[in-house]
Amino acid sequence: MSLFKKHEALLTNAIDALHKRTFFAAYPEHPAPAIYGEKADAEGQEKFKASLNTKFQELKQEGATSWIGVEESPYTQEQLGVKYPAFPVDTLITRAKSAYHIWRKVNAQERAGILIESLERVKARFFEIAYATMHTTGQGYMMAFQASGPHAADRALEAIAAGYEELQRFPTSILWDKPMGKFNIQLNKEWHVVPKGVSLVIGCSTFPTWNTVPGLYASLITGNPVIVKPHPGSVLPIAIVVAEIQNVLAENNLDINICQLAVDTFESTITKQLAEHPDVKLIDFTGNSLFGSYLEALPGKMVFTEKTGVNSVIVDSVVDADKVAGNLAFSVSLYSGQMCTAPQNFYIPEGGIKTPNGVVSFEEFAQKIVDNINSLVDNPKAGPFVLGAIQNKNTCIRVLDAENLPGKVWLKSRSVANPMFKNARTNTPVVVEVNASNKDAFSKELFGPIVLLIKTKNTDHSIQLAQEMAIHHGAISCGAYTTDASVRDRIADEMALAATPVSFNLVGGIYMNQNAGFSDFHVTGGNPSGNASFTNPEYVVKRFTWVGHREPVPVG
Repeated sequence: MSLFKKHEALLTNAIDALHKRTFFAAYPEHPAPAIYGEKADAEGQEKFKASLNTKFQELKQEGATSWIGVEESPYTQEQLGVKYPAFPVDTLITRAKSAYHIWRKVNAQERAGILIESLERVKARFFEIAYATMHTTGQGYMMAFQASGPHAADRALEAIAAGYEELQRFPTSILWDKPMGKFNIQLNKEWHVVPKGVSLVIGCSTFPTWNTVPGLYASLITGNPVIVKPHPGSVLPIAIVVAEIQNVLAENNLDINICQLAVDTFESTITKQLAEHPDVKLIDFTGNSLFGSYLEALPGKMVFTEKTGVNSVIVDSVVDADKVAGNLAFSVSLYSGQMCTAPQNFYIPEGGIKTPNGVVSFEEFAQKIVDNINSLVDNPKAGPFVLGAIQNKNTCIRVLDAENLPGKVWLKSRSVANPMFKNARTNTPVVVEVNASNKDAFSKELFGPIVLLIKTKNTDHSIQLAQEMAIHHGAISCGAYTTDASVRDRIADEMALAATPVSFNLVGGIYMNQNAGFSDFHVTGGNPSGNASFTNPEYVVKRFTWVGHREPVPVG
């Protein structure tokens, strides 16, 4: 049985899910033994531990000029000691160019089968990847498992499905017959999909697989060879994925350089060399706006970016202020706010928040936020695992600097002991009240567990500020709370004009940080937070070109 036939039903279901936008998950998100096996967790942890202080020799790339690796665990604050094969930029490019002419001639069905098979191989390593993610990003165990395993695999499958569907949109050949009265003109027409060329996927430090695999698989399904350049601080999770892709390529007698890993160090980066190389035609990037804008400005490149944004929460009226405060407290604490979708600016009317039991004042609601954060982070069974650890030391500095913003500090950040890792680098959320007139203080992303409470004149003022921040500085998510249908419609419309999706009235176990594969578009591409959205059709169709040929039908 071909790999396409083996996975055809899954691909069909994935394409169907793209259109329906209802819940669909090919890979179960719960690390239950009944799903993944009784020994899966323990074996994954052992494999991760066995990889420490060794060379990562699973890649099939040959002729490394050196072995490098600088990853540090945010939980132990010690080097992982994993070394990866390093190659000159010209070697990576030359190999990718050669592989291009092999991969582009593999038909879409075969490519889809190979790529979905690679995801099945990755599935068998979800737990190993989870521990690798924990100790490179600082994510808590559950998030590390879900985000780098099942959720990432779903996003990858989503990209495969979207790409495969677009590749099937038009016929490959037809007989064109035009009546001309007494005779017909007949032409044989054929269309070829021509992939754009060498693709570079630049990973980020906080979500090394979730943010990388959409671009990786979108380029691969559309026939482009890919060079994966992970963040120096988070290599191992995506290295495992690349290794499994190479395994499947080799088993199918294809050039393993169709997908290569390119590593570097903080001191000697190769990202710009790769990005500026004339043979690199596609670039996917997740990271800060400065570098993302630089990439977008490079001539002759098709660039897909997810950059920074200023995410807002508009609070107008609520059914239960305590439940809302609890939901928002969890949102800002989850992975210590190190998510591109985490809320930052909370717009609250100076006249307070309407509830069925009367008005909750600005100060009362601010205190509810503080109390709920403290209750969560001080819970030894929940706090340390929800917070995780801080990936980058600079984030710790940023959190402390936030306490110096002009305004009342409602809650200072502090460290919380992690019962499993005594040296874990932690910071609880800092909460600061900022004057609405001081836009400089809240018009940029303050990455990390930082909450700004902004007292507005009224809800109209809140909407105006949230929209302004999104239009001029970007936003990936927005939360809103209102019991008034007309206010809801106005928020939805105004934020839609700012190309920002809104999560309304979330309480309980769903948070504005979260995005669901096959249903939620991640980033819209319509404001400064990024120029692309995965996974919509544009995300894949820009990676290839339709080229048609025609000739007269032979007479007789």
